[in-house]
Amino acid sequence: MADFKYQKPFPILKDDTEYRLITKDYVSTVEVDGRKILKVEPKALEVLAKEAFSDVSFYLRAAHLEKLAKILEDPEATDNDRFVAHTMLMNQAVSAEGELPTCQDTGTAIVLGKKGEDVYTGANDAEYLSKGIFETYDERNLRYSQVVPFTMFDEKNTGTNLPAQIDIYAEQGNKYEFLFLTKGGGSGNKTYLYQQTKSLLTEENLTKFVKDKIMDLGTSACPPYHLALVIGGTSAEATLSAVKKASAGYFDHLPTEGNEGGQAFRDLEWEEKVTKICQESGVGAQFGGKYFVHDVKVIRLPRHAASCPVGLGVSCSADRNIKAKITEDGIFLEQLEKNPARFLPSKAPAMQPAVDIDLDRPMEEVLKELTKYPIKTRLNLNGTLIVARDIAHAQIKKMLDEGQAMPEYFKNHPVYYAGPAKTPKGMASGSFGPTTAGRMDPYVDEFQDHGGSMIMLAKGNRSQAVTDACKKHGGFYLGSIGGPAAILAKNSIKSVEVVDFPELGMEAVRKIKVENFPAFIIVDDKGNDFFKAL
Repeated sequence: MADFKYQKPFPILKDDTEYRLITKDYVSTVEVDGRKILKVEPKALEVLAKEAFSDVSFYLRAAHLEKLAKILEDPEATDNDRFVAHTMLMNQAVSAEGELPTCQDTGTAIVLGKKGEDVYTGANDAEYLSKGIFETYDERNLRYSQVVPFTMFDEKNTGTNLPAQIDIYAEQGNKYEFLFLTKGGGSGNKTYLYQQTKSLLTEENLTKFVKDKIMDLGTSACPPYHLALVIGGTSAEATLSAVKKASAGYFDHLPTEGNEGGQAFRDLEWEEKVTKICQESGVGAQFGGKYFVHDVKVIRLPRHAASCPVGLGVSCSADRNIKAKITEDGIFLEQLEKNPARFLPSKAPAMQPAVDIDLDRPMEEVLKELTKYPIKTRLNLNGTLIVARDIAHAQIKKMLDEGQAMPEYFKNHPVYYAGPAKTPKGMASGSFGPTTAGRMDPYVDEFQDHGGSMIMLAKGNRSQAVTDACKKHGGFYLGSIGGPAAILAKNSIKSVEVVDFPELGMEAVRKIKVENFPAFIIVDDKGNDFFKAL
């Protein structure tokens, strides 16, 4: 019989995070039965959450920005890789001014806490953390994305971005550690669970599996990605929890080999293999190339003999993760990069010029201009766009079902799938990047049949049905760079007005004027699809 031995499941070997002190207020210690108890006033949790979600909405880690800068220096990077990386660095320089968040989808607020047994707050911690989150979303130019159900089918936006996801775990000691994340819908939707078996665990089978499944990620979550692949897990939820933490860099300092206790470990050999598979996929930083991922973390976990769950997920170009801790020395928050402009090169990378497209000509003329160019062509858009996303599409579909006509604005202008964050004072627009195109796929054929959606602008790959509809009706799908929402708001979007469904808030139909708005031809009127051509 084996001897009992407890193994900590995720033995993080070190923490080299650079922290900054927020305050020494709200914390004290007291001796109880020979133990040093850390007393944390509930206000500390409110202050910490408010500061954390403010920082992570406008600043990113220096390590992430360094990886973007390296793309610009790599001779193997394509022009499209460099264009995306350079745009993202410029976007971060704009965001760091503190008015326009990195991404318009300012995400679901997520708090993962590890509370030492000798930490005392005397309160409902989730309530005070939620209050800090509420204050950040109320006071800053962020977007409210959370909807709550009243029946199975009736929902309403909360107007606060609450509820948040708050998970607090018990730990030894007298410190309180945190990982704060904001997870947008694009990257959140690209989290996958695959229930596999022992047969997966061979070199040949795992390689084939990774090559197949990596394409499930597509580009709608805004690559280059920090990708996490987790093999095994004591349950499906344990696997997916590990995916989220690994993609956020939380498991960077796990051991690199397993043991009889079943400790989680990073497999460095497979990290290199998966990175190479991603580079060779040709997807690149959204529009073809080498940089589909910045890095890959492969985590191996124990499993039930009859199960082999596999988790796959990403942290996107808005790599919004920040660590924090409360100790007897005070309240500390991870130091993010406040001067991202230092990573920008002295001049923009040299590239072939984009094709200028005047969107204010009749739709027929714009379509005749686009048909001259092949997929992957980089465009520079100027003129009027109509902004509409999920709920607006559903409303227009209802109108068609009731025998009403397609709105003229949907026939006269390209449609941009997006939903803005709040507009700062004195600006035309809040952060206003594209949303995931695939959610609107079911509407395309019918809308084009009624003369609408002839030119669509969004991010990510689309279904075969969209390619078929564009070939049938003479339409186009243009890809916008996913991620640089701040710089689009500051430099490209010149005016915004609501034209329909004002009651839908950020989902209302808007008309916007744009200048020098970057895009690529992804699906054309001849049945070509950039992503299918890889």
